[in-house]
Parts: sequence; structure tokens; C-alpha cells
Amino acid sequence: MKNCCLLLIAIVFSLSAKAQITVSPGLEQPNSLQFSVNLAVLGNNLTNGDDFFDEAERYERMGDFRGAVSMFNRAANEYQNNRKFSRYGTALLRLSNAHLSLSNYMEAEQVILSQALKNYTKIHSKDGQMASYQQLGKIYLAANKLTQALWFYTQQGILAQQLNNKAAYIESVLGIAVTKIRKKDYKLATKDLNTAELLSKNANINQFNQQIRNNRALIAEKTATKKANSLI
Repeated sequence: MKNCCLLLIAIVFSLSAKAQITVSPGLEQPNSLQFSVNLAVLGNNLTNGDDFFDEAERYERMGDFRGAVSMFNRAANEYQNNRKFSRYGTALLRLSNAHLSLSNYMEAEQVILSQALKNYTKIHSKDGQMASYQQLGKIYLAANKLTQALWFYTQQGILAQQLNNKAAYIESVLGIAVTKIRKKDYKLATKDLNTAELLSKNANINQFNQQIRNNRALIAEKTATKKANSLI
């Protein structure tokens, strides 16, 4: 009789354990496409800046830029606390870019002006300063602050030449060209695109070819539209 009772108790515990691990009907399972990670809970499972940074990149790939902002911010704080100033600067640049993807222009700008540039100046990193200038050019272009965009793309180009970074210099020329297109200075923009194309050929860099073609096509389209409107 005692053995029977023990057997029944064992069966009850076994069934209880199975019930706890069974997913109830109608609940989303972890591998569901709509499964979302709670940031607060996730944060408790991460231990250092690299973990936060990797998670931020995962959010970026998913298109969840709010999640990316949160994680890049945590990564930056961890790097700063641990005096990893190079990684701190990288995290700040990525944080700014995540803000830019959300059209949070003021926040994106302040991360660079108040934190990234100060950090790169402190550690004497011209590469970091150059990247910061490029980021500010992108921010001001997106915010339609074209005079500021031109100035910072120009500063990027100056540092790129000092560092003999040919790709970065071409990027600065293209940034200036795109800004001039926005300003409707199509002739000047075309000259800049020609310069970028020549620099790319001389340096045997092909990564900007499509961007150059796309901007030329955009100029042709806008010029044609302008002529058509003048005839009306």
C-alpha cells in the first residue's frame, strides 16, 4: 500500500513538471516572428560593452532603431566606465546614426558635438574626428541644414587628405555633391561628381560607382523637370 502511494505521488509530480514546460495554446513561442525581447530583462543578461554593442547591431538588422539606441547607449556607458575610449567613440557614432535613422536630428547632433568629438579630441584621434565630421554632414543634410552640411563634409575632406585616406576623401566629395544637388546647384554638383569619379579611377576604388551614377541620373531628372516647368 505504501509503495502504491509513493508511485501515485511520483506520477503527480511528473505530470506537474510536464505541465510547467508545456506552451499553452495561443501563446507565441520564442522562435515566433513576432517575438520581442524585453530590453530591461535582456539588459540584466548582458555583462559588458561588447555584449550591448552586439545586441544593438542585432536590433539594427531587425530595423528596430529604438532598441538599437538603447543598447548603443548602454554600450557607450560601459566603454566609458572601463576607459575603453576608442570603443566608446565607435559606440557614440553608432548611437548617433541610430538616432538619425529615427529622424531624431537634435539627439543625433548632440551625441557627436557633446560627446564623440570631445572624446576623439581627448585621445588625439584624427580618424575619429573625421568620422564625426562626416556624421554631422549626414545629419545636417537630412535635416536640410545645407550650409552646415557643406562645412562639415569639407572638414571631413580636409582631414581625409591629411590622413591620406582616399576613400574617405571621395566620400566627402560625394557628400558635398549631394548637398549641392539639394541646393539645386546642379552644375557645381556635376563637377564634384566628375571629381569623385576621377579620384575613384585613379585610386582603383569601385565602391562609389553606383552612387555616382545615381546622382548623375538625379541631376538629369531634376534638370529636365526644371526645363519643362520653364516652358509652361
